[in-house]
Amino acid sequence: MERKICIITGTRADWGLLSGIARELNVRSGVRLQIIATNMHLSPKFGNTQEEILRDGLRIDYRVPMPVENDTPAKTVAAMAECMSGMSAALDALRPDLIVILGDRYEMLMAASAALIFHIPVAHIAGGAVSFGAFDESIRHAITKMSHLHFTETEEYRHRVIQLGEQPERVFNVGAIGIYNIRHLQPIAREDLEADLHTCIPPESLFVTFHPATLDTEPPATQCRNLVAALDRLNGYKVFFSYPNSDTHGIEIIEIIEEAARRNPGKYAVFPSLGQRRYLSMLRCVAAVVGNSSSGIVEVPSMGIPTLNIGIRQLGRTAARSVVNCGTSVQEISQGLAQVLSPDFRKMARTVANPYEQPDTLQRIVDTICTEPLDIITIKRFYDLP
Repeated sequence: MERKICIITGTRADWGLLSGIARELNVRSGVRLQIIATNMHLSPKFGNTQEEILRDGLRIDYRVPMPVENDTPAKTVAAMAECMSGMSAALDALRPDLIVILGDRYEMLMAASAALIFHIPVAHIAGGAVSFGAFDESIRHAITKMSHLHFTETEEYRHRVIQLGEQPERVFNVGAIGIYNIRHLQPIAREDLEADLHTCIPPESLFVTFHPATLDTEPPATQCRNLVAALDRLNGYKVFFSYPNSDTHGIEIIEIIEEAARRNPGKYAVFPSLGQRRYLSMLRCVAAVVGNSSSGIVEVPSMGIPTLNIGIRQLGRTAARSVVNCGTSVQEISQGLAQVLSPDFRKMARTVANPYEQPDTLQRIVDTICTEPLDIITIKRFYDLP
């Protein structure tokens, strides 16, 4: 009997991680792949990244539009409500046997909540992590409680999901899917990437992604201005920014980095979205990654370059030795930049071991979601620790 497996994606970041799984499911016998696209994928402001799904040769079965300029808590909650309504219509139309979601964003919380009411099992990728500085932390664990198959990135994270009451036999430590993509994706050569982006990428470059730390008491705009001020002081480096996600206060950050690029176009360049292949290819060209994205902690160490992780957004995550944490003041960021860009630190980063890396991540995820029995999986028992 054909199994309908539905991948739900809302951002360039989660599609970059999920795309390999989608392509594998698309050619797997006995499986009908469905894709629901929502949030930033449908927004021209954020790069209209639904085109990346179509360029992968895949079909979008349902689009769930929602507001993306959610710069206040009230607007964010209103966007969540619209997403929940759209997810209800999508699941009612598609009736998948299983949905696959990744991470900790609020649109995935809406997807999992709708699936719960429809009695549709949920496979959740990247649960069990901690990141104390954003409400993503609570969303991630809430999704775990509404999910039925769990694919964690480390054994520590697997134990944490079990601690939340999930059955051990349905929690799988498979490693990070983003690292699998790094090892299996053909990169774009530097000169071809420069031609594609219409800019030069010197070896002394930085790639920066800075998201709002939604639980921090210091305003995200203040933190971002401090970051730009520290980068202004850094001589000899070109800086490439990507947009933050569509989170509360994200538009403020976009305005700050766009202003920096207008003020000094020779030093700063801003891209709403690079897409997976260009992003991973860019990482092969730059000296370090700076900001507070989970990618800087999970995937970047496997590229052999340092990460400067700023502030509390990712606080608590397991990290390789090539990740340096710093505060949000101009002085702290400047000191962190000096550390990660020092010759000795860059040399160490080239050979660092990444705790998130396993060799067979994609195959284990796909095999499990294609074969795990689903008939009684939605009736969950709370697993009490001995």
